[in-house]
Amino acid sequence: MSQDRWQRRIERAEELRHQHSFAAEILVFYVRIAQFQKQLYQRLESASAASSNSANALTGPPELPELVASFPEFLAVVEQQAPADVSSRFDGPGNGTAVPDGTGMNEFPARAFLQPYAEFVRLRSGMQWDGYTHSSCPFCNRRPGLGVLRQLGDGGQRSLICSFCLAEWQFRRILCPACGEENHAKLPVYTAHELQHVRVECCDSCKSYLKTVDLTRNGLAEPVIDEMAAVPLDLWAQEHGYAKLQANLLQM
Repeated sequence: MSQDRWQRRIERAEELRHQHSFAAEILVFYVRIAQFQKQLYQRLESASAASSNSANALTGPPELPELVASFPEFLAVVEQQAPADVSSRFDGPGNGTAVPDGTGMNEFPARAFLQPYAEFVRLRSGMQWDGYTHSSCPFCNRRPGLGVLRQLGDGGQRSLICSFCLAEWQFRRILCPACGEENHAKLPVYTAHELQHVRVECCDSCKSYLKTVDLTRNGLAEPVIDEMAAVPLDLWAQEHGYAKLQANLLQM
């Protein structure tokens, strides 16, 4: 089932890159990264299964040697596949590229490489968070990267998805996850005609925004991928003075 999740993300990215030319380049790159992540996840599962069947005593998580050994392969994927405009987003100050404070623009390598391990550990933990309502991830305490609306009765129930381990938890519909604003008048929502199932949920108190994928409008959407593909909505929000709560995997 875990491998099916990675495959759904890959297939949705392939589908959307043909539909949205404005996101084609970043989605092609994402597919390469996701293929690596899927393979790494499979290797982590195999290493864990092998250790559980071994009589040898091990110190530390048995998956770590596989994780470390996979890093050169990850670097090769990035070096060979990253488009120039994407790679410039995670270049550090040492090569002359300015990195705005607080944006996490140089987090891509760590997040992309460690995300399969984070999801692996989270799923293996069996942790439950029924009733959890805070804005940070209940598992790794990272900020949410996007929201999701799922069908509930005649409306939609809101959830947040972690920007790192991809955990999902319920969150109040009318509440800013950045500052806690709950005045409906200060929480405008914007959509675009060509991307009606992706909402830009803004806060006029702290000037932050979060994109939310509305599955009640498009049940075929894969939230992480559809959020990533909706690049024009990020540009619109930023042009209107809003700052994204947390950049997505490709630092958009």
